[in-house]
Parts: sequence; structure tokens; C-alpha cells
Amino acid sequence: MIRLLLVDDHPVVRAGYQHLLEQGGDMTVVAQGGNVDEGCVLYARHAPDITITDLSMPGPSGLELVRRLRERAPDALTLVFSMHDSDMLVQRALELGARGFVSKSSAPDCLIDAVHAVIGGRRYLSPDLPQRLLKGILDAPGFESLTQREFEIFQILSRGESLADCARSLHLSPKTVSNHQSLIKDKLGIGTTAAMAHLAIRHGLIQPVGC
Repeated sequence: MIRLLLVDDHPVVRAGYQHLLEQGGDMTVVAQGGNVDEGCVLYARHAPDITITDLSMPGPSGLELVRRLRERAPDALTLVFSMHDSDMLVQRALELGARGFVSKSSAPDCLIDAVHAVIGGRRYLSPDLPQRLLKGILDAPGFESLTQREFEIFQILSRGESLADCARSLHLSPKTVSNHQSLIKDKLGIGTTAAMAHLAIRHGLIQPVGC
């Protein structure tokens, strides 16, 4: 039996995934969480075979969950299931250690296929995504050009937090965060913090206010 952890901030959506995944009889959902922190706690408590996570959730995105789980357990298997599926976002998820990426616009069976592929030691992208991404090929620079530290800072600042707040969260000096911010803007070709937020929303890393 394949033991699964689901992390998505919508309980009704999680219930639908659970029904879909368990109908074949070879999978069981052992726990469900609504954000990254809950996902980390539940992973430690239940040690699932695979963690399936959305990307856009309150607080840190699902990419942060992928990173934390790989940091905690290098052999952790994670699968991203998201409506946000730009090339840059898919590539970033794979770079951080996700074993697969399934677009929510895919046929339902794709999620089942993805679980079987990942548990079998293979990487998986749903058919509607460019399979070249598995080889780490992108046509243009973007999130993949950021270091892990820069990407963490990008996510924090794009949520509207100040340089000082970001510095405290990451145990850095405000000047260091400011220098990273300048590098991030240069790499992404944007000039303002507002542009960072728009980019993060467009790629599903944060939710728009009111959602």
C-alpha cells in the first residue's frame, strides 16, 4: 500500500484528491495538511511514501515544503500538483527535489500515473507539460537563475514583508538582504518590489490579497 500525505489549503480539494487516489485500492492517504508548516509536522509524524503538495498556499509556497522535506530527509519523495505550471516554476520544483509535477488541468488519471511513476523510481511530468524540462532545459532565464537564498528572499519580499522582517526571518543583516534584492531584480529583469509580487502571483508562489 502506497502511503500518501496531501498538502493543499482547500479541504474540499483534498477530499477530492483522496477519493481519486484511493479508488484503485493500492494507495491510502495517511494525513492531510493545509500549509507548509503542517506538512512538515505531518511528514515527521507519519513518514509517508510520497508527499503531494500544491504550490499556492497561505504563507510559504509548496516549493518551500519540497525544499524542507529534502533537507530533512534526502530520500523524501515529493510530487507537485498545481494549476500554476509555467516552465520556470516546473523547473524550480524539479531543481529543489520534486520527483514529479502534475498540472491540475491534466486528466485525473495523470495524478495516479505520477504516483506510480515516482514510487517506481522515475520522474514524472504530466503530458501537457514540456518533457524537455526533465533534462533541465529552459529557453529563458528566470527563477532557475536564482540561488536558493535569493529564491527564499524573493518569496518573502514578494509577500510584502519589509527588508528588516526578511532579515530577521533568515538571520541576515538588512544590508545583505538589500544586496540580494538588487541581484534578484537584475536576474529577473524587474525594477520594483511590486513587480516581484506580480511575478510571484503569476507563477502561483503567493496568493493575491483576498484569496
